[in-house]
Amino acid sequence: MRLAVTGLLVSLAATPAFAISGNAPPASGFAARPIVMLIDNRGDLCTATALTRDLVLTAAHCVVIPATYRVRVFQNGATADVDKIRRHPGFNMANYKASRATADVALIKLKSPLPDIVMPAVLAAPRRVEVGETLAIAGFGVTQAGTAHGLAVPRMASLAVTGTPGSLQIRLQDPATKNERPGLGGCTGDSGAPAFDGAGANDSGQIIGIVSWSTAPKSEEGCGGLTGLTPLINYRDWIVTTATALGSPLSP
Repeated sequence: MRLAVTGLLVSLAATPAFAISGNAPPASGFAARPIVMLIDNRGDLCTATALTRDLVLTAAHCVVIPATYRVRVFQNGATADVDKIRRHPGFNMANYKASRATADVALIKLKSPLPDIVMPAVLAAPRRVEVGETLAIAGFGVTQAGTAHGLAVPRMASLAVTGTPGSLQIRLQDPATKNERPGLGGCTGDSGAPAFDGAGANDSGQIIGIVSWSTAPKSEEGCGGLTGLTPLINYRDWIVTTATALGSPLSP
């Protein structure tokens, strides 16, 4: 069955907008420190994660259209212009639009370093997740469909791995609602948001995947059902190598 997937990039100027749906709490601790907003001159917004002071990780579909991009720090409103963008060579926009798994991963090199209030995250060790384990996502956007409530406020949600997780795609659901009724989950505005390894939830901020898409309950179009991740198990080496080539080597 083809999922009715909702893309997660949102225009700041749009009226209908979504984010981590449901009554998600504000992001805090390891989930709040590394995340930043990725915005462009068209008013679009995605979520990104600092890996170093001048390098952020996001979803490839957030940066496919030629535009002027910049990163905004939610804590103090500081911005940094984008210098270079590197999308994973395996990313295929046609596959993404058709709800097929693809390498939805991109790195962005900044022209100036982020302020000290942003604490870079680290990549989790490559591993396959198991059904039932918990991952935490954190992103920006509104909290209620069709409104601007919560826009640009970081929120987080702990979600459970469901389905048949693999190296190309991971599906998450709210363990309280189990994709049967609306619950917590990623939605428009959360593209590129980090998914933190449950094993690293003790303030380590280890990124194991990137939010790519969502559905409403029972695989209908919308949010609050499933949250789709691009796992980093296949792309970790590319991230490390590309970060070094961009002059921003990652910490071991």
